[in-house]
Amino acid sequence: MSHTRKSGGGAHFNDQRPLQHWYRDNQVYFITSRCRDRVPAFASEQAKQIFWVRFNHYTARFGFVPWVSSLIDNHYHTLGYLKHGQNLGPMMRRIHGSIAKLVNDLLPQRRLPFWRDSRHHDYFDGCIRDEMQARKAYRYTLTQSQRHHIVTDWRDYPHTHVNIELERAIRRANELNAYLRGVLYRRYQNPER
Repeated sequence: MSHTRKSGGGAHFNDQRPLQHWYRDNQVYFITSRCRDRVPAFASEQAKQIFWVRFNHYTARFGFVPWVSSLIDNHYHTLGYLKHGQNLGPMMRRIHGSIAKLVNDLLPQRRLPFWRDSRHHDYFDGCIRDEMQARKAYRYTLTQSQRHHIVTDWRDYPHTHVNIELERAIRRANELNAYLRGVLYRRYQNPER
């Protein structure tokens, strides 16, 4: 049986639902985060290299297997497999803490906090529900550099990393039954979306 735990919901702020993190074993996760105020903290090649070194180190240490990842000047996306859900929180704290410290050392003015979206969340993670959602998240991550008009072909952007080809990743996720099934997801319940 797969282990599942959710982070606490906390109090509501300005009638917004609090962000919850799912800590579930044997799951395909989509993870994304951006720099506070959309500051292009990763504009330099040196900052991008710091990101990749720390990201690769901690994903390997905590057993997250990235399928595809993309880093833009102020945010990143990754899609991959995590065997032990309890590793998600510590992995994200280490990735974000080490990157924030080292990239802040390069910036003319320190950014504290470094990571934040408009709702004051450090990152978003979601367990993928099925193969269709996995394919869409993969394509979305793969084509970030095109969507942001950096290149016309993602293959020309050195900061899109494909670690596992889509069909191979999907086959393995299906073999492992690594999708979050049986949990209601409001977005999928609304037929107008």
